[in-house]
Order: sequence, then C-alpha cells, then structure tokens
Amino acid sequence: MTTATDQTRVIDGVRAEQWMRMYRRMVMIREFEEQVNELYTRALMPGLAHLYIGEEAVAVGICEALRQTDYITSTHRGHGHCLAKGASPDRMFAELLGKEAGYCRGKGGSMHIADPATGNLGANAIVGGSAGIATGAALASKRLGKDDVTVCFFGEGALGQGVLYEVMNLAALWKLPVIYVCENNLYNEYTHYSETTAGDILARGKAFGVPAENVDGQDVRAVYAVAQRLVDRARKGEGPAFMVCNTYRYTGHHVGDINREYYRSKQEEQEWKTKRDAIQNFAAWMTGQKFTEAAKLGEIQKEVRAEMKAAVEFAIGAPYPSPEEADQDVYA
Repeated sequence: MTTATDQTRVIDGVRAEQWMRMYRRMVMIREFEEQVNELYTRALMPGLAHLYIGEEAVAVGICEALRQTDYITSTHRGHGHCLAKGASPDRMFAELLGKEAGYCRGKGGSMHIADPATGNLGANAIVGGSAGIATGAALASKRLGKDDVTVCFFGEGALGQGVLYEVMNLAALWKLPVIYVCENNLYNEYTHYSETTAGDILARGKAFGVPAENVDGQDVRAVYAVAQRLVDRARKGEGPAFMVCNTYRYTGHHVGDINREYYRSKQEEQEWKTKRDAIQNFAAWMTGQKFTEAAKLGEIQKEVRAEMKAAVEFAIGAPYPSPEEADQDVYA
C-alpha cells in the first residue's frame, strides 16, 4: 500500500503529492469534457463547445507553476485552462448551460468564461484575441510593482494573427512578465498547420530575442519543468518567453465535428490515444516510481467522475437568470 512516506518523496525536485495533484487535475479536465460532450449530445447545452481532451498536460503543467495571483488568458478551447487555474466545475457547467450560477451569470457560455478570483482573465472566441489582454495584464503588473506573471494560451492557428507579434515585440522591449504558450495540436480547425504556417514556429519567439522552447505537450512533467523555469525568470523581471507545446486534440474541432476522415485519419487519432496519452503515460510513470498504485489512481478516477456528475446535476437544476439582467454586466 502507498504510505505517507511515499507521498512526501521528492522526484525530479517535486514532491510526490504534487505529482498526484497534477494527475487528479488532468483526470478532472478529461472527465469534465466528457460530460460536456454528453450534454451536447443530449441537447441540453446551447451552442457548441471545443473540447480539450488529449491536451490536459499542457494546462495542468503550466498552471501548476503559477500562483493564484498570477493571470492567464484562454481560448475558444479553454475549459482545461479554466479548471487548471482553479475554476469550480459546478459553476463552469452552469455557465455552459446559460444558468445564473455560472461564472458570467450564463452570458459568456463555453467560449467566454472568466474568473478573476483565480486569475483567469477570460477565454476568447477570437483566434489570438487574448494576446493583447495578456500583455496588458503583464504591463499592469510591472507598472504596479507586482511580481505577478501572466500566461497567454493560444493555438497554432493564432500564429497567423498580426496582433500576436505586435504584443510580443512590446513585451520584449519592455521586459514584461508574460509567457506566450502556443498549443500546437496540429490542426487549424480542419487544416494541418503545415499548410498554413510557414517556417519554424519556434523561430517566431527567437526573432524577438526571448527564450523560446519546444516541449512535449503530452508529458506533464516536461511541461511543468519548462514552465516553472520560464515563470521564475519572468517573476524576477527578466522578461517574456515563448513556449511551443506539441499536443493533440482527440476529438473534432468542436463537438459537432464527428466525421473527421477527410482531414485526418482514424489511425493517426488511435496512435495518439494509445501511445501518447498524457494521463495514461503519467500514471505508468507514477506507479513505476512506486509512490502510488494503479488501484489508488483508479479510485481517483471514480471520485472525479462522481464529482463531475454531481456538478452537472447542479447546473441542470440551477435557475436561468431573469430577463431583467439582459443588459447588466455587459460592455457596449
């Protein structure tokens, strides 16, 4: 059996209990997204959602390196980022269902969830749309004399947006505490990124004279190690950095993208799921280190699954906001 001593072991400079926390959070993100897909198929959720299944190690590895007072900005595929930064699943589900108990009182939906209490400045449906927000937050931290760091998540599709390079240029010149994280899941909606993105992705960060690193986005240990180093650097006032996390979305561009063979093969999907699954490989590493057992990890999965189902039931039963709120808490 796993003992208290096992849980306090330090592996790769990290306590075993911290690795376990990361595992639980990765499982939570996957279970959350599975429930989102079920809500869509049951016609209980208005609109579409873009699932983060397969990419869990990126959000968890990076947010584990952050403090609560640090900031993130997210994307249309942002549920994982929100949860990794500390959002509550019940309020997340309520937001997806347009309920008053949601983070934006049901007005943001899947692609515009924000939670300032945990440093989440918001998801954004515009490709690359949060780059300016993240850089502005980093500028504010520096001007206020704080050592908070901002992480800007974006997909490889945002590499075609000019605003990203404008703000990276300013961040480099002003040494702002911001980390630009490109989640390269290979596909810009339905097109492989090699058909839309010229040259070397990593070179885009190097062009501004900032540290730029490639990392295996399916390895939470690798993601965390790089993120921790770059976040610490930014916190010391040494400026921005650029990370490229190579990952893969197991499902379609959105929940309605079911027949995908016209732009990627089932064989490709299966290889990522069976050989490069972040959760399975992390579990194998932890049991191999002998600070936990497969049975314990199975218990975590059952606990998280029950938590997610309870959160869904909460959201389904929650009331909708009153019609009088339609023009409140919105920008004009």
